[in-house]
Amino acid sequence: MKKFSNKYIYIYSAVLVVVVATVLASVSMLLSKPQEKNIVAEQMQMILQAANENVDRNSAEGLYNKCFTTEIGVKADGEIVSKYTNGKQELGEVRPFSLNIKDQYKKYKSGDKDAVLPVFIYNRQDGETIYVVPVRGVGLWDEIWGYVALRKDANTIENVVFDHAGETPGLGGNIKDDPSFPASFVGKTIFEGEDFVSVAVEKRVGKDNPHKVDALTGATLTSNGVSDMLSKGLEFFVPYFKSLKNVESHECKE
Repeated sequence: MKKFSNKYIYIYSAVLVVVVATVLASVSMLLSKPQEKNIVAEQMQMILQAANENVDRNSAEGLYNKCFTTEIGVKADGEIVSKYTNGKQELGEVRPFSLNIKDQYKKYKSGDKDAVLPVFIYNRQDGETIYVVPVRGVGLWDEIWGYVALRKDANTIENVVFDHAGETPGLGGNIKDDPSFPASFVGKTIFEGEDFVSVAVEKRVGKDNPHKVDALTGATLTSNGVSDMLSKGLEFFVPYFKSLKNVESHECKE
């Protein structure tokens, strides 16, 4: 049986490690672009769903670009610092869609006044303007997030869509999986007069309260997380919502 010196073994191992690392790096680079494209498509799909435009992921980008021709980036005081219209950056340096929402929410919660979050504006063919904004929070086990669509009065909820990282299937996971839960938010309002009140998720509310929806059965902590997410998340946009006047039309044409 042939014996190898320690030097040979060390060199062989080092070369093998380099080769494997190079192969893995190459595979990672090849997969990164498709992964990024899927993330973008999924985000566009959720924004469209919030605006009641249901589409599969493969078709999301095309429909999004037709309908959401205007994106703006706003600060918590309502100042518009970024605007992207019809494929062109008109204000600021960063396209609102490209903002890292998770990082911006962290900045906002830490008191950073430079935090910027996107507003996606959709003027439907029926003349209804829809404002879609992101929200993020924490459920029972992990992060939860979603998009809230408001009608042209910037008060009435048109629709919501939620997702989560690890809520319990059949319980907290129903924020995404049970259509009746997001449907219960439709028509609710986030203002009472001039005061922002959000929409709370509570037990045994009933359908008639304009600012509350029924909590998920057996998922109290996740329901509380959604309630807190909406309250803190929508609060960021309140100054902008209050400033809305004479919204420019950006009609979606099929």
